[in-house]
Amino acid sequence: MERLPQEIIARKRDGYQLEREEVEAFVAGVVSGGFKDYQASALLMAIVLRGMTPEETGWLTEAMMRSGRIVDLPEISRPKVDKHSTGGVGDKVSLILAPLAAACGLCVPMMSGRGLGHTGGTLDKLEAIPGFSTQLDDAAYRKQLQNIHQAMIGQSVDMVPADRKLYALRDVTGTVESIPLICASILSKKLAEGIDALVLDVKFGRGAFMATEADGRKLAESLVAIGTAMGKPTSALLTRMEQPLGRMIGNSLEVIEAMDCLRGQGPADLMEVTFALCAEMLRLGDLEVDAAAAKATLKKAIDSGAALRAFRQLVEAQGGDPRVVDDYERLPLSEHCCEIGVENEAPLYIGRLDARGFGQAACVLGAGRSSMDAVIDPAVGFELLKKEGDRVEPGEPIVRIHFTDDKKLDTVVERLRHAIGLSKKPVAVQPLVVDRITG
Repeated sequence: MERLPQEIIARKRDGYQLEREEVEAFVAGVVSGGFKDYQASALLMAIVLRGMTPEETGWLTEAMMRSGRIVDLPEISRPKVDKHSTGGVGDKVSLILAPLAAACGLCVPMMSGRGLGHTGGTLDKLEAIPGFSTQLDDAAYRKQLQNIHQAMIGQSVDMVPADRKLYALRDVTGTVESIPLICASILSKKLAEGIDALVLDVKFGRGAFMATEADGRKLAESLVAIGTAMGKPTSALLTRMEQPLGRMIGNSLEVIEAMDCLRGQGPADLMEVTFALCAEMLRLGDLEVDAAAAKATLKKAIDSGAALRAFRQLVEAQGGDPRVVDDYERLPLSEHCCEIGVENEAPLYIGRLDARGFGQAACVLGAGRSSMDAVIDPAVGFELLKKEGDRVEPGEPIVRIHFTDDKKLDTVVERLRHAIGLSKKPVAVQPLVVDRITG
C-alpha cells in the first residue's frame, strides 16, 4: 500500500523500520517535489533521532544512487579505484593521491566536494589554479579517463540529484551528523561515478565530524559494509584529525604543498596518510598485494617525476595553467604576512593545535565558507611553522598568517591563540593511522 509522506514520517518517528518501498518513495519524492522540503526535513530529523537499520541504510544509498545518471566505464581497462575522505583541516590528500595513483597504474575517477564550515574542499583547492574547471560533461570525462587515467570533478546536475537536495536540507536543519545519512550521501555519489573499488579515509578527532574514535569506527564499519554489500570492494582507514594535516591551510597554499609532496618534499604526516591510502587503493585494484611493496611503488613514482608529470597532465586536461607546477607565483597568493608565537622565557612544546579552531579561523580569514554561497579568497591561509610535539624556543614563531584584509586579523589571531596549547614538558604525538577496516 502506498503511504503518504506524513505516514512515512510518523512511522520513522515512532521507531519502526521503513519498508524498501517507503525509502524509495521518499527519495523519489525529494527529487520530484512530491516530498515538500518541510516533510523531507521532518523525516531527516526522525532518522537522526531514531536511526536506520543496515537494511534501510542500504536501500537509501541505492535509491539515492539511482536517482540520476549512473556512469559505467567498460571502455577503461585499468582498475578504477577512488578514495573519499570524511573531511578535515589541511587535508589536501586527494590532490596528491589522484595523480600518484594514476602514475602507478590505476584509473582514478574522482567526484569531489566543496568545503563547508571548518573543513576544506577539494574543488575549492583545485579552482585556486587559474583556469581549472571541475565541471566535465560525460564525453569529456570518459575521454580524459582514457587518456590520462584520472579526473577530479564536481557533482553534475544529473548525477545523484537526491543527494544534492538532501545535503542542502541537512546542512540547514542540524541533521548532518547522522551515520546512515552520511553513509548514503558518500556512497551514492561514489558508486555512481563508475568505480570498481573504493577506499575511505574516515577521520575522527577535534577537526572531524566524528569526534571520537568509537564514532569514527562505527561510521567506517557501516561504510565498508554497505559498499561491499553493493558489490564494490571497499575498505577504510581510521585516521586522526586532532591537528591540521600537513603544514598548509588555505586553497593556494594547499595546492603548493601538494605539488611539494609530488616532488618528494612533503611533510611526514601528510605523506604517511597519502601513502597508506594510495597503497590500499593499489591493493584493492589488484596491482599490489603487500603494503610495503605498494609504498615502494609509490615512492618510485614520486622519485622518477612520474607523479608530478601526472599532476601537470591533470591541470592541463581540465583547463588549468600547467605553468603553476614550475612557478608557484602564478597561483593567487597574498601580499601580506604576519607571524604569531609565544613570549616565553624558556623553551616550550606544542601540546595542541586544535584542527577545528584552525579551520574556523581560516573561514574567518576568507579561506573557507560558512554558507554555500560565500565567496572564497584562494590566496589566504596559514603556514604551520610548528606541529604538535615540536619544541618552541623563546620568541620563535608558530604560525604564519597569509591575509588580504587586515580588518579580520585581530579576530583571526585571537582564534588561533585559543587553538594553540603549549606544554612545559615534551609531548608524545599519537599515530595518525589507527586501523584498517575491510569488508
